[in-house]
Amino acid sequence: MEENREIAEKVRQNDEERNEAYLGKIFTMLKKMEGVALTKARSHFNNSEMRLLGEILLADYSGKRIISTQLATRLGITRSAVSQMVNKLESQGIVKRVPDDVDRKIAYIELSDKALAYYSEEKKSCCEFVGKIAENMGEEKLDQLMQLSDLFIETVENLKK
Repeated sequence: MEENREIAEKVRQNDEERNEAYLGKIFTMLKKMEGVALTKARSHFNNSEMRLLGEILLADYSGKRIISTQLATRLGITRSAVSQMVNKLESQGIVKRVPDDVDRKIAYIELSDKALAYYSEEKKSCCEFVGKIAENMGEEKLDQLMQLSDLFIETVENLKK
């Protein structure tokens, strides 16, 4: 009986060590991914700004308008952080706040023509870079990476429920 307990304790310790090793590797991977830019060219925008502009563009493509609260939710950041980004981009002529016709307290965030030109330029550069990634890694490995990333994210989200 005592031997079984010792074996169970060793298994538990091995599981804890394995989990701790995975935790370190996952944190390292996520940290490295934060710094990944999908272009060699110097960007007009940082990664957070590109994500914000992308959300505004997605809303526009679907025929909708977006407010800062929605941006905060979609980006997983505070409204204050969105406000700071929007203020900066607005001062550069990249975005504009457009008041709602009915409720003047609501301000939609929209892209300027300057932003659309920059975004188009950035998108072209990123697509070319992604093409080079696919050439170097191989499409099969890149597809596997996408599938495994999706599976990882889905697993994490399901375990949080």
